[in-house]
Parts: sequence; structure tokens; C-alpha cells
Amino acid sequence: MAAKVNHDVCVGCESCVGACPVSAISVDGGKASVDAGTCVDCGSCVSTCPVSAISQ
Repeated sequence: MAAKVNHDVCVGCESCVGACPVSAISVDGGKASVDAGTCVDCGSCVSTCPVSAISQ
């Protein structure tokens, strides 16, 4: 199961991009996007997001 981004809350700060150990997150159109096929469900992005826009 991959992390999920709430696009209504995401501010596009890219904190999660740097936190992801497998580079499964990118920012497109000002919002984070998780590649479910690459995500290893480690939770690094969840704890890094300053606006709590990512959940597992």
C-alpha cells in the first residue's frame, strides 16, 4: 500500500521528495504525487510533511 497525498492540503513544498528513500515522490503542478509502484510504505514522507497532507 502506497502513501496517499491529499491534494487539497498539499502546498507543494517538496519536503517529502527529499525524505523519500526510493524517490517515489515527485511534485507535478504544485502538488506531490506518489508512484505507488515504487513506494515501499516506509512512512518517511508522512512524518516530514509540514501540513500533514500525506497519509499511509
